[in-house]
Parts: sequence; structure tokens; C-alpha cells
Amino acid sequence: MNKLIYNWRANIGVITRLIDFVVILSSTLGIALEYNHLPISMYLLGIGTILIFYLISEFQHFYVSWRTTPFLSEAWQVTIIWFLSAFISVSIVTVLDHNLFYGRRHQVSWFVTTWLVLLVYRYIIRKLLRSFRINGHNIRHVAIVGTGELAGELAERIRSNPWMGLKIEYFYDDNLNVYSNKASLGDVYDLEQLIDDARAKKFERVYIALPVTHQNCISNLLKDLADTACTVLYVPDIFTFELLNSRVDNVDGLPVVNIYSTPLNGTNRILKRIFDLIVAGVILLIIAIPMIAIALAIKLSSKGPIFFKQTRYGIQGKPIKVWKFRSMTVMEDGNIVTQAKAGDSRLTPIGGFLRRTSLDELPQFFNVIQGSMSIVGPRPHAVAHNEIYRKVINGYMLRHMVKPGITGWAQINGWRGETDTVEKMEKRVEYDLEYIRNWSIFLDIKIIFLTIFKGFVGRNVY
Repeated sequence: MNKLIYNWRANIGVITRLIDFVVILSSTLGIALEYNHLPISMYLLGIGTILIFYLISEFQHFYVSWRTTPFLSEAWQVTIIWFLSAFISVSIVTVLDHNLFYGRRHQVSWFVTTWLVLLVYRYIIRKLLRSFRINGHNIRHVAIVGTGELAGELAERIRSNPWMGLKIEYFYDDNLNVYSNKASLGDVYDLEQLIDDARAKKFERVYIALPVTHQNCISNLLKDLADTACTVLYVPDIFTFELLNSRVDNVDGLPVVNIYSTPLNGTNRILKRIFDLIVAGVILLIIAIPMIAIALAIKLSSKGPIFFKQTRYGIQGKPIKVWKFRSMTVMEDGNIVTQAKAGDSRLTPIGGFLRRTSLDELPQFFNVIQGSMSIVGPRPHAVAHNEIYRKVINGYMLRHMVKPGITGWAQINGWRGETDTVEKMEKRVEYDLEYIRNWSIFLDIKIIFLTIFKGFVGRNVY
């Protein structure tokens, strides 16, 4: 039984590819059962969707072992890949045959059914493997090198997630680790014993979890482990750095670790852009008449233009022009920009109301359509303020790993409006970086929903 499961795991990538092929093709041709004939466009849709699905999956490195990754992460990847594949293939084939689907019901049925089957069969496989592993089958015996904080964190995650099927057999240390917590880990052996045990095949995997200060030791250890048949994995010293969407990458085969990176690469970037265009387009249709009324009120109540465009930093710190309804009698856009305060004399007769209710920011939906902003993201600050705070707040410019947004995680958590102290700006940056680390379309939807109830007004907005 154990050998059978091991062989299954070794070929899981091939097997899931085949099942995906069958699921997508079957669901596509299944719709044709409701017709009296099978149009050639249905074949094109099935084959085209499969090819696009495979292409995106390979680009995203989707067909890999998900043993140590939660199911929700795999499900999210499936959802993104399927959404893009279906959207692209349907758009192309519909141009060739506008009668491809006889009614909206067929489109929704095809899309939802296929998506659910892709998720359900993967969930069933996960449940089966989880059951096997919890009962002692399909287990990978592992050793951990290190006894410091990093090794302790790794051990805790392995022990608290038995569904991974990893069993820690031994701990090893070079006896130089000053951050030792050996008492909580159990028996610890020296590195000479590690090599002997590896050659004796007492475990299949070795996790090296030593601090970056032990480079010489790690280098020597890798040379010795090259004389064994163990899988060796290096655990980056994550406690040394403040990571932002870190992941493993490579440069022509040379492995590198991203310390600071954007979550919006590949399909994520495309998905967020589509989401922004749809939401911004719908909102602009809804607010068109109110925007016209606001524009007339500004023109009649004070001298000056209706709109105010201020230079701010966009993604990657590149300057963009952010649109706003003019709410002041001055339009500062230089090296010195004074934040609005309570009772500010520069406010127009309706400027205070526009700022308190965030109505002055409605024109930024044009920025979203243009592509310089997103619906959700860190709020853009004046260039003058960026240059001040980047010098005093560590990681301040990491906010610009994504496009700035009309609303954001910081705003719905109460950090909207005036930031007259470094401490206030630090809290805003803290929430902005938390948003970037945990980004997903579902988080964007949550933020938009919460903005409706508590994001338009604030006690610090003037």
C-alpha cells in the first residue's frame, strides 16, 4: 500500500494533467448534449480552453507537489487559472460562432460546473492523502539541522500539520548556535552523526535551518550531504529580514530568494486589472450624475478649475497625476505641501464637506480606468510627503510595490485623513504592507464592502 501511494505521489503531476484534460473536455462537450448537433465550435472551445489552461498552468508552475501547501492556496490558483482560461477561450471562439451558447444559462452552467469539478476532485485527492498520512502511510522521514528560532518554527509547523505527512526523526546542530532552544526540541546530535545517519538512510529529507551567519558550516555540510541520496532543502533565515511576498526564483537556473516583491505578477496582475476595470466602469456609471452636480457646485462656489491634479508616486515609485475635485483655493504640488487641518482657511465653501465625505476623490476612478491607480491599494501621498517619510520610516517605499488605491486596508482600519505625526504614518504604512503581504481579490472585495460602511468618513479628515 505504502509503495502504491508513493508511486501515485511521484506521478501526481502527470495524473492531474490528465484529469484536468478529461474534466474540461467532458464538461464542454457535455453542453452539446442539450443540442441536436455538435457544432465544430464546441470542439474548438474544448481544445482551446485546455491548451490555454495548460499554458497558464505551466507559466505559473502549477503542476508541482502541493504536499506542504494548504488546499486553499491550490484552490485559489485553480480558480484564477480557470477564470482566465475560460474568459480567453470563450471570447475567441464566440467571435467565430456567436451562437456558441444558446442563452446565458449555458455559459454559467459550463463555467461553474467545470470550476467546481476541478476543485472537488483535487479536494478528494487531498482528503485521501491526508487520511493515509495521518494513519502513517506516505510519510516522509525528515531531519532538521539547527536548534535556533528558525528550526523551532519549522518543527512547530511540521508537527502541527500532520496532513503534510512529514515526520521529524532527528535534530542536528553544529554546537555553535547561540540561539539554542534544544530543550524544547528534544535530543540533538552533532553534524558528524547527521552524515552517518543520512548514509544509513534513516531519513529522506534534510532541512537546513541555520542562521545566515553559519555560511561556512552550511557550505561544508552541503558538500558532505552530496555523498548521500537525501533530498536537501535550505530554509532561508526569515527572522533576519522583514519579508514582503518573498518567494524562490531563479536567474538562468541559479536559485534566488525574493525578499521584497509584489504579489501582482502574472495572472494576479491580469485578474486585478480586469477586476479594476469592471468595478470602476460600473461605479462611474452610477456616480456620473452626482459628479456633474459636484462639478457645478465647485464652479459656482469658488473661482478656479473644477479638477485638481497633483503629482504623487505610483507603482514602483513612478510619478503619476492623481485627479481630485478641487476643495481648496490653492493647488499645492511642489516641494512643500501643507496637509489640511481642522478649520483650514484654504478650504472652499464646499471643500470641507467634499473632503470629509471623500467625494473629492471620485475623479480618481478615471485614474483607475487609465491604469495609474487601482480601486484598492495604499493611498498615494504627495511627493513632498513621500520624500520626508521615506527617510524616517523603515520600509515606507515598499508601499509602492502595488498601484495606489482609492481606498485601502489602512483607511478602513481607521488610518484615514491627516497624518500629522510620524507615529500615525507608521501605522498607515504598517497596514499598507499587511495588505500587500495578504493580497487577494477576496481581500479587495472585503475592503470595498467595508469602505461603503466606514471608509468614506473619518475623525481625522479635514
